[in-house]
Amino acid sequence: MAGFVQIIEYRTSKPDEIKALLEDYQAKREAGGDGPSPVRGLSCADRDEPGRYFSIVEFASYEEAMENSKRADTTEFATKMMELCDGPSTFYNLDQLAEMQYR
Repeated sequence: MAGFVQIIEYRTSKPDEIKALLEDYQAKREAGGDGPSPVRGLSCADRDEPGRYFSIVEFASYEEAMENSKRADTTEFATKMMELCDGPSTFYNLDQLAEMQYR
């Protein structure tokens, strides 16, 4: 298997606050440098539905993603993010089967 991807779909009227929270979380995680962490992350806004957003987070494996989810800093981040959302989020847990790169 090539990896694991988690997609979090959420709605918010506070995208700037979520962006600042994401940046703070990333800075703290990079400074700590310990434990499992994402390989890559994307934050996306839905062009067709204002107020709807997606976070796409790639991990080396499902196991690393689950270890990451158990971290105290991840739990704290998720709690703060959900407080900024307009309702519950939807999580999609996906096994990556292939990767294509186009140039």
